[in-house]
Amino acid sequence: MSDEIARLRKDIDTLDSELLSLLNRRAGLAQRVGELKQGAPAYRPEREAEILRRMAAENPGPLPGDRVATVFREVISACRGMEQDLRAAYLGPQGTFSEQAVQKHFGRAVEAIALASIDEVFRRAEAGDAEFAVVPVENSTEGVVGRTLDLLVATPLKICGEIELRVQQNFMLKEGDLKSVKRVYSHAQSLAQCQGWLNQNLPNAERVQVVSNADAARRASEEPGTAAIAGVMASERFELNILARSIEDDPNNTTRFLVLGKLETASTGRDRTSLVMSAENKPGAVHALLSPLATNNVSMSRIESRPSRAAKTGLWEYLFFIDVEGHRNDERVASALADLARKAPFLKVLGSYPAAVQ
Repeated sequence: MSDEIARLRKDIDTLDSELLSLLNRRAGLAQRVGELKQGAPAYRPEREAEILRRMAAENPGPLPGDRVATVFREVISACRGMEQDLRAAYLGPQGTFSEQAVQKHFGRAVEAIALASIDEVFRRAEAGDAEFAVVPVENSTEGVVGRTLDLLVATPLKICGEIELRVQQNFMLKEGDLKSVKRVYSHAQSLAQCQGWLNQNLPNAERVQVVSNADAARRASEEPGTAAIAGVMASERFELNILARSIEDDPNNTTRFLVLGKLETASTGRDRTSLVMSAENKPGAVHALLSPLATNNVSMSRIESRPSRAAKTGLWEYLFFIDVEGHRNDERVASALADLARKAPFLKVLGSYPAAVQ
């Protein structure tokens, strides 16, 4: 058996050397592409999405698709980093799911800038202090993030990508076991998402809401008899032991993030377009406003209403945020948008971008 293991390890060493050579060859080609671009942006979301989808389609296994996507995301990130240093602002602090979303989308060769509020994330990207902003827009169990929607109405930034992050809540502590825990820290949403597990395992423990899961992990690292509910990155950052993984009540709990920047993305064939519009305050106005989508056979994947900020608009009571399948330059979507522009008192296309790569 030892001879067989030694032979297999030798084969692995040979393959590792070949992989290293191929990786550097790929990096050299990426560098050459960057030189030919003559200052054009290094990050092209449509190109990166196409690569990841192609690798997923060609993957014969045994590596699962999500692991393949992670490996190639980092390869792309490393090569992109040789061409341009990118900065992405996100809602901090460090160790949150927002930071995890940044790394999932851009890889580790990006400067992730943690900020105190969604407003500040928008402002930094608008001012050019960061090339991109990554903001949460909705959670599958808790609903939309209203502040993100409100800020999208006025920002000059465009949506150029989206991230769907499977939110796995983990129970962690510095030392001890369940019996030693008297208090559990976490963000309000995380506590709400884990009520079933907490009721069954820690019915008498105090549940304390804090500003973020990262702050919960920090407190748990400093206070005896306490624990936190947070993501893996928080456990690593504050050196906590994960006692139970994926304790959320909904196994499909997912948060969707938007990537905002100043890019116009090209069509990939699997795209999404987001827009916001108003309707006249009269019976049947919303139905009439949506009819161009049906007429042009454009599929709507989401609609959300929000009270308008009258001080800014002054003309209507509600705004409707809509996601449709397809790119704004696709014939059917372009025709529908043209019809909507004639009917809606207010219409803004927030961006067309590649649908999240699963």
